[in-house]
Amino acid sequence: MKQFVFGLVTAGAMAGVLALARSDSPLEARAPGDPNELKIESGDKNPWTSLKLNNDANQFTFAVVSDRTGGHRDKVFSQAVQRVNLLQPQFVMSVGDLIEGYTTKEETIKAQWDEFDGYVKKFEMPFFYTPGNHDVTNKTMVTKWGERYGKRYFSFTYKNVLFLSLCSENPPDGMGTIDKDQQEWVAKTAAAHKDVRWTFVFLHTPIWTAKDLTKNGFAAVETALAGRKYTVFAGHVHRYQVFERNGAEYYQLATTGGGSRLRGVDYGEFDHVAWVTMKGDKPLIANIMLDGILPANLKTPESAEKGVERKLKPTFPVSGRVTLGGQPLGGATVALHTYDAEKKTYTRVADGRTDDLGRFQITTYAKFDGAPADTYSVTVTGAGTTYATPAATTLKLRIHETPNTLNLDLPK
Repeated sequence: MKQFVFGLVTAGAMAGVLALARSDSPLEARAPGDPNELKIESGDKNPWTSLKLNNDANQFTFAVVSDRTGGHRDKVFSQAVQRVNLLQPQFVMSVGDLIEGYTTKEETIKAQWDEFDGYVKKFEMPFFYTPGNHDVTNKTMVTKWGERYGKRYFSFTYKNVLFLSLCSENPPDGMGTIDKDQQEWVAKTAAAHKDVRWTFVFLHTPIWTAKDLTKNGFAAVETALAGRKYTVFAGHVHRYQVFERNGAEYYQLATTGGGSRLRGVDYGEFDHVAWVTMKGDKPLIANIMLDGILPANLKTPESAEKGVERKLKPTFPVSGRVTLGGQPLGGATVALHTYDAEKKTYTRVADGRTDDLGRFQITTYAKFDGAPADTYSVTVTGAGTTYATPAATTLKLRIHETPNTLNLDLPK
């Protein structure tokens, strides 16, 4: 039998010495008898595929948590901390909306941040804050952020990878924007790290979906990122979606405890963390559902975290089927909108997606709970401009305090 020590390959050694490199020490610094090396006996045939272990010195992992608030639910984020500790990433990033906010009461702001900090201090690795609209809603909250955490945007490098945490919320008139000072800072920081192997960008609102990127400042960010390999993470919408722009992937994450209808993967509504493994030349990104992370005893982590009490209107079941020109319309979104005559605005209240047979179920607050009794303008995607917007659609329907069936037979 041949005995192989995974170590530095030495020319002329017939049995071979193949090193398993420790990430914290150079190969040449290790003695041949290093107990951290993996030793194995090898024969002419062996029950393994290769001896090249997945332990490149440039490889590392980190997690990204998404929105905790915007109607946060009991025991989700606090349990997420304990679940992430089971996975042991090098560090944890965030995309904002960490507290409910939307107040100028200093005692309330303090209590909410004290609660949140109590959770993240239980991470067994560093946690990096990114502000969301709930975190810096107004000038008072901006001041309190500065007193606790200092900067609202910052950068760091790790293993020749650049991390940019941006602030997309600048109250009172700059919510969903990157201000001029920050634009200049992004350009300067990117120029100072032009030779990194990858760049990760974190911000709260996916402002790349806006109509005018020059006005909201994101065009300047993309200009600074031009010519490099990068990935962007955001939250805010509470629905998972992946965009491709400029040859790069932009991730709009779902939730880590924030308000959600939780209709599942098909709707992009779930609690998760994004798990990023930075390889030598590119990142690998996986979505890990929180309820799939359990300790060896299979017990859900203990938590006393309380969610937000919500005032909900009674809902009544709504289901139906959509046909277009007599054929089932699959993959369409059916949405119910109310109209405020005083403000002359529409509000999207509930929606559902059709399956391959054109069937759908409507959701307002929780999975397939229906809709409140009211009169709605109904929009249907994929059925032409006639039904595309609440102002243009000719579909006006009443939801009653009974189970409702909506069969929408639309002309092609």
